[in-house]
Amino acid sequence: MAGSHDRKVIRGSVVPAGGGTVDHTMLIGGEWVAASSEDTMPVVSPFDRASLGTVPKSGREDARRAIDAAREAFDKGPWPRLPPRARAEVFLKAAQILQQRLGEVAELESRNQGKTIKQAADADLPFSVDNLVFYAGAGRTMEAKNPGEFTGDGTTIFRREPVGVVASITPWNYPIMMAVWKIAPALIVGNTVVLKPASYTPLTTLELGRIFQDAGLPAGALNVITGPGAEVGDELARNPKVDMVGLTGDTATGRRIMEAASGTVKRVQLELGGKAPFVVFEDADIAAAVEGAMVGGFVNGGQDCTAATRLIVHRSVRPKFVEHLLERIRQVRVGDPLSRSTDLGPLVSPIQQKTVLDFVGKGKDEGAKLLIGGTDDHAHFPNGAFVLPTLFDSVAPDMTIAQREIFGPVLDVLEFSTFDEAIEIANGVDYGLAGSVWTKDLRTAVKAAHALRFGDVWINDHLPLGSETPHGGFKQSGFGKDLGTDSLNDYTVVKNIYIDLTGQARKGWHYTVYGDPA
Repeated sequence: MAGSHDRKVIRGSVVPAGGGTVDHTMLIGGEWVAASSEDTMPVVSPFDRASLGTVPKSGREDARRAIDAAREAFDKGPWPRLPPRARAEVFLKAAQILQQRLGEVAELESRNQGKTIKQAADADLPFSVDNLVFYAGAGRTMEAKNPGEFTGDGTTIFRREPVGVVASITPWNYPIMMAVWKIAPALIVGNTVVLKPASYTPLTTLELGRIFQDAGLPAGALNVITGPGAEVGDELARNPKVDMVGLTGDTATGRRIMEAASGTVKRVQLELGGKAPFVVFEDADIAAAVEGAMVGGFVNGGQDCTAATRLIVHRSVRPKFVEHLLERIRQVRVGDPLSRSTDLGPLVSPIQQKTVLDFVGKGKDEGAKLLIGGTDDHAHFPNGAFVLPTLFDSVAPDMTIAQREIFGPVLDVLEFSTFDEAIEIANGVDYGLAGSVWTKDLRTAVKAAHALRFGDVWINDHLPLGSETPHGGFKQSGFGKDLGTDSLNDYTVVKNIYIDLTGQARKGWHYTVYGDPA
């Protein structure tokens, strides 16, 4: 099948040692296949534009094939009918395989997405392994309410059952980790899944499909399909054979998915954009807050819905905070994401680079004070989608850069004088995913945590999440939960089963429909 000595067609997506161009295939019904049209899409490195191969450019016909495979697997296949223990064994095996392949998958993630290898190998991938292990156990603890006699004449049993066929659509900022977040709670309770990764970053998601296949997941239980969201994603949301759509992405995409899904009234779970407030009170530990802003703001190159992009600082400590933050930003090492010494790699694509730089220009036009960065790094990396770490001061709450999700390494400093003003600024955006509070006073911390309209609120830290902790937003950041056992509720439905205990043909209440009382 190889077209030349340096072109390979492989099952899944691990790039063979020695490089070469790889024509990847996708997983439908247990088989690794090309698109029906045989069309492909290029996948390139955002660091140097080097080719990483091609993936199938699927269309609606391919999406329907994947949906049909998932429908068949749910309606007739073994996966939904296995006991929880058996599904857990597949998950534990997948976790073991992913752990064994962690180094090569992390390198592929870094090359494809642009994130640093230290983040991929030491954070994203280990967290993904832990998610699989967690859900292996969580799937065995699913409970509904205990049976009871609620009418006097019979007993009622409440069952939690899988929703059915779930379409999972994942973003380009955390390709494999978000794929695990979406499919793990869906699969472990017995659903079948069609998984569509972002077009920029499909490679490790394809590898995840291979890992589950190697772990013994039955054919059709997980299907991984690549292609443009406007066509494939739309089909997944509209197709009546799909029972639920789960999306992690931006808010605009979430609106389109909701609209498309409304035609068949399917369940929707959305984790969308964010504009996280980072509120620094006058008594905060400034050194700790600066470190938190660095980590929270520049994580994944700022391409994170929970990124600490709005630094809302009390006026009495703002000069000191800004001074120390500038010192730390100047120490950020920009470069090759595969180097362990790199702190900031490229953004995911030249398109995203342009988007971020356009926001920088908008900030300057609206009067924000640019203190550092705000440019690409063309001199050192002419082919890379870089934006240098950027800090704006004197940002007003109504400025575009304070209201819109930038999704790049751009931090804004805003000022407040009173507690109420801080909360008003923090809550004054359309988003509600995550935020943090920095103070030594317990009462202030708890009061602020209660007042902030965000799904995750950290106190004297920013970013920590665990497999056990529910993660999801308020307002236009979506609804439903990733992580934790709460997510299992999103992917199950409650069934009420009533059992008559009287053995009587005519019940005492039947007269209310016809006849007379006995």
